[in-house]
Amino acid sequence: MRNPLKLRKNKNFDYTPRYYKGEGNPYKIEHKLDQFRSTAHTNRGLKNKFTSAMDDLQTEGDRNLKIRFWIIVAVLILLFLFIIDFDLSIFWNP
Repeated sequence: MRNPLKLRKNKNFDYTPRYYKGEGNPYKIEHKLDQFRSTAHTNRGLKNKFTSAMDDLQTEGDRNLKIRFWIIVAVLILLFLFIIDFDLSIFWNP
């Protein structure tokens, strides 16, 4: 009789393709650009996450991308204020 609290482990098969002549595991799913991404590799622990976040902050991004992002944010905010019928004249002196 099996223990109802323990789950059954999956079977592992050590299969290698007959005509595969490459390096590494042919069944490993990985994107071609994962080696260039900082977020693709999992960092365990609070210190590793903090250091990777600080490294991301220190790297300089694309300036055009930042400008485009802020323009899109401004347009969306103005659109939202227009939809809720917000009166923008309170920001200007009479």
